[in-house]
Amino acid sequence: MGAVAANLAWKEPGDVEDLIRRAQAGDVDAFEGVYRQHCGRVFALILRLTGDWQRAEELTQETFFKVWRNLARYRAGTRFQAWLRTIAMNTVFGEARSRARRNAREVAPADPDNWDPPAHSVEPLLALDLEKAMARLPAGARKVFVLYEVEGLQHDEIGRCLGLATGTSKAQLHRARRLLREALSS
Repeated sequence: MGAVAANLAWKEPGDVEDLIRRAQAGDVDAFEGVYRQHCGRVFALILRLTGDWQRAEELTQETFFKVWRNLARYRAGTRFQAWLRTIAMNTVFGEARSRARRNAREVAPADPDNWDPPAHSVEPLLALDLEKAMARLPAGARKVFVLYEVEGLQHDEIGRCLGLATGTSKAQLHRARRLLREALSS
C-alpha cells in the first residue's frame, strides 16, 4: 500500500507562492489559479475520507471558501499543501461532527456500487476497485487508512487529528488493510 502514498504525495507547484501573494492582495484571478492547481487533490482527499461524491464536491467548495477567508493567515515559506490539507481535513471532520449531532447517529458512506465518477474521468479499473473498496471500509478504519497510506501522516498525527490513541490508530490501519486485502482478492 505504500506505493499508493508515493504516487499520490502532495507536490508543491513552483509558482504557488506567487499566486498566493497575489491572492492575499485581493487578486481573485490568482486565487482561481491556486484553486485550479489544488482542487483535484483536495477533492480526492475529501472523497476518500467521506466515500460520498456529492459531499466531497460540497466540502471541497467549503474548504476553498475557508482558504479564501483565511488566506491572510497563511505565512509564506510554510508548506501551502500542509496548510490546505489541514483545512480540508478540519472541514470534513467538522461537518461530520455537526452531522452526527444533528442526526444523533453515524452517517454511512454512500453505496460504493452506485459511486460513479463523471464521464470525463478516466481511471484504471484497479484504481476504481481500490477506491470502491476504500469507500466500503468502516468510517474509522477508512479515515486512518487514508491519512496514513495516502496522506502520509504518522500515527501520532492521526491520533491528534481524529482524537484517537496511537494504538487505536495502528489497530484501525491493520483492520483497514485486512479488509481491503479481502475485498480486492475476491
